[in-house]
Amino acid sequence: MQNLTSELSLALNRRAFLRRNAAGIGLAALTSLLQESQASEKPAAPTSGLHFPAKAKRVIYLSQSGAPSQLDLFDYKPGLKKFHKTELPDSIRRGQRLTGMTSGQKSFPIAASMYQFARHGESGTWMSELLPHTAKIADELCIVKSLYTEAINHDPAITFLQTGSIQAGRPSMGSWISYGLGSENRDLPTFVALTSGAGGQPLYDRLWGSGFLPTRHQGVKFRRSSDPVLFLSNPPGIDQQARREMLDDLGELNRISLQQKGDPEIATRISQYELAFRMQTSVPELTDLSEETPATFDLYGEQAKQPGTYAANCLLARRLAERGVRFIQLYHRGWDHHLNLPTKIRQLTGETDQATAALILDLKQRGMLDDTLVVWAGEFGRTVYCQGTLTATNYGRDHHPRCFTVWAAGGGMKPGLTFGQTDDFSYNITENPLPVHDLNATILHCLGVDHKKLTYKFQGRDYRLTDVHGNVVQQLLS
Repeated sequence: MQNLTSELSLALNRRAFLRRNAAGIGLAALTSLLQESQASEKPAAPTSGLHFPAKAKRVIYLSQSGAPSQLDLFDYKPGLKKFHKTELPDSIRRGQRLTGMTSGQKSFPIAASMYQFARHGESGTWMSELLPHTAKIADELCIVKSLYTEAINHDPAITFLQTGSIQAGRPSMGSWISYGLGSENRDLPTFVALTSGAGGQPLYDRLWGSGFLPTRHQGVKFRRSSDPVLFLSNPPGIDQQARREMLDDLGELNRISLQQKGDPEIATRISQYELAFRMQTSVPELTDLSEETPATFDLYGEQAKQPGTYAANCLLARRLAERGVRFIQLYHRGWDHHLNLPTKIRQLTGETDQATAALILDLKQRGMLDDTLVVWAGEFGRTVYCQGTLTATNYGRDHHPRCFTVWAAGGGMKPGLTFGQTDDFSYNITENPLPVHDLNATILHCLGVDHKKLTYKFQGRDYRLTDVHGNVVQQLLS
């Protein structure tokens, strides 16, 4: 009788009910995945997640970690030269919050950019001498000078830009897009992250994490050397047949565990093992640049021959895009120029300018730019006032969330457009302020996704990349 009572209690227990149903759902998903893995080698069709016709099929996101100075690259303020070394007026600052790096400064002298600017292309886009290669593609760019953010320090700011929340733990943009649209290539991850650069702000794996979404949607980080993905190569003494047999046995054990525990993540684990097995063939072919032409390396620069550099990652991004990877995220470190900005920013633009422009040109000449959305962005901007000692040849700039410049190209964005304006000090926005949620909503729109409908229920409520905010900015669309 006691056993019968226990069984009845277990049957009515909500957790047991959910576990048992989860097992059924997990097994159904697993069956579908295994059937797919045994199907033809032809790439599977993408998951139907479009809410309207899409201009872009994929995104390449060039994240400039550390926050490039808009004043020295894009936001030309010639009038600042007459205010150089004078105090930033209180009427401009308006008592706005400062970081701990400069809040104790007794003086806030204006530091006009020491670089020359010129107009480029038929659009007449202003650009710094530090970006000679990007200047050549000015007419391909949709430049936004009026983006602003809620965060004043790096970690919350880059987390906000990538996940829509300053608090860690939410899914990244690439994970949301993987969840919403699925994959175009069953032999490669839907979402790949690449890193380059040194020093500056750390990069956390959660920036390409899936948060509360199923873990199959998290980004796969390609390493800079050796195997691009850990444990991709067979260990000594193990051939492909042995690996296949081991994977089959492991899959059977995981299926037993799935039936017993009802955790859908076990089904995800099985599918990821299968993907890893297929990647043993697809990834070495992907990362082998030996068939790229000398003209391609001339386009991207000599550094493209060195694995792990920004230039090599830009070239790899194009190869990933060709193979149907949905979201490719490049992070380049080193843009955090609190001090010695003139020396450091020239180094960073030297590492990134040619390859960035090359990626756009390469995609265009291959007929891919129209359906590939490329985004270039840091997490916030830089102050007009100097951090540290201002001299004739040296200055630094603190964090500035009130306005910063980003750009996009291809994939449904309007080329040759400059959107938004800032005041004469590049301190406050005077025209078309653009919050981060609006930028993210517009990116999703280019992919055919309504940001209000791409939701996932977690802890009792529906979440989305744009939280409860965001509007598509029609002026940015072609």
